[in-house]
Amino acid sequence: MKSDLVIVYHRQPYEEVITETGVEYRENSSPNGIVPTMKGFLGKAKRGAWVAWKEAEDTSNPGFEPVIEISDSYGTYDVSRLPLTAEQIRSFYHVTSKEAFWPILHGFKERYNYDPVDWPAFRTVNWAFAEAAAEQATDDAVIWIHDYNLWLVPGYLRQLKPHATICFFHHTPFPGPDMFNVLPWRAEIIDSLLACDSVGFHIPRYAQNFAAVVRSLTGAQLIEDCATPSTLAATGGALNDRRMPLTLMHFGNQVSIHTRPVGVNFEYLEKLATAPEVLERCTAIRADLGDCKLILSVSRTDYTKGNIEQLEAFARLLERRRDLHGKVRLMLVSVGANRAMTAYAEIQEKIESLSGRINGTYGSLEWQPVALISQAIPLAQLVAYYRAADIASITPLADGLNLVASEFCAAQDLTRPGVLILSEFAGCAVLLDGAIPVNPFSHASMDAALDQALAMELVEASSRMAALRRCASTWDIAAWTQAELAHFASLREDRTLPADRPAA
Repeated sequence: MKSDLVIVYHRQPYEEVITETGVEYRENSSPNGIVPTMKGFLGKAKRGAWVAWKEAEDTSNPGFEPVIEISDSYGTYDVSRLPLTAEQIRSFYHVTSKEAFWPILHGFKERYNYDPVDWPAFRTVNWAFAEAAAEQATDDAVIWIHDYNLWLVPGYLRQLKPHATICFFHHTPFPGPDMFNVLPWRAEIIDSLLACDSVGFHIPRYAQNFAAVVRSLTGAQLIEDCATPSTLAATGGALNDRRMPLTLMHFGNQVSIHTRPVGVNFEYLEKLATAPEVLERCTAIRADLGDCKLILSVSRTDYTKGNIEQLEAFARLLERRRDLHGKVRLMLVSVGANRAMTAYAEIQEKIESLSGRINGTYGSLEWQPVALISQAIPLAQLVAYYRAADIASITPLADGLNLVASEFCAAQDLTRPGVLILSEFAGCAVLLDGAIPVNPFSHASMDAALDQALAMELVEASSRMAALRRCASTWDIAAWTQAELAHFASLREDRTLPADRPAA
């Protein structure tokens, strides 16, 4: 049975677990994150499908069913598992997407690596994703493609499903022309994205950058924009943009530019934070800390996340504030994402070396200033640490959005609130009013933010956290889901009649 909503994303929408009785498909252990968020859409469609990859030694005889039906708390939907070899995954994802695209998207031109890219292989994998999505979709389905590793899928899909509503959503930053146009395949990528009915972004700055890139390469016209709502423009933020592009015209074809930040499951996290086991764990953490203040930082191990800069700022704090020795601790959760990649292994080694140096220089038998955690922490335990922490320091050098900051806010108790230090270069900085803004490229800014957070009185901390919680609860999963569904409905209603639509 064909589906009227098809989601295309590289990850499968469940945890595949091998047991004594066979393979089990379990729901993700956390309801937070992009996969559970997108699964929420499947239950709202008449029939939904999800397209992802699954590794296979032989793609012609993969040893698993290409399409399976899943029934879980989100509904009943099909999952199309596209068989890819280990070499295809390495080439298309670890090399092209992570070594070429990722550094450019985040503004790290010096880390860009063009030489090992096999562009024909990237095309082949994207074509296979497009074919798998087309096979699942009705002729007029909404096909929703997610993230930069599938940039070529829209163009291929327009050939296979000319009457479908094709939407694309970026979960990363999107750079301006001077950075994006470093990519030698820029014209092919943009031509593919212009085959979409809608291209989506978290915040106005990324949408403006996309519009500028399109104009630089194609001469497309921006025919509609609007003032950015005040709720998407934190005062003085580095990522602010006062205008939002809405519609591009390209060879008679209109492309919607859609700006809407995803959020966390605020209500769930708020409830989890008051669960007895979480409160018990929080009390134990506070008891273990004694008179120490806890600074918490949570991220993946990635050169974009600012973990090295975070540790260096903490080391400077201990060097200049001898009065804080034995009275402050940093818990850095830095979870490895791609262990096979040299760049991430290098960052992890630096994090471990610097953490050890700080503990060796400033620590004692009774007090270790840095606790480095390199494994993922179960959500309930993490929420307990959010609630126990005095400060959350979220200081990426570049980040598409960052949901950790909102998770921290959702877990807070206003009678004993924590303080949020937030990088101006995290997309969520334009949404969350009440954080201490910080420039992670500036030692003076990082140092001043730590001093301000450590000295903040309860009245100010409570006022700031109340504002932060209002923002985080406004931009939650439910709001994003409703906005995206309304957007799909509008696109299907307003799009050009198929007979009049120009060929891609």
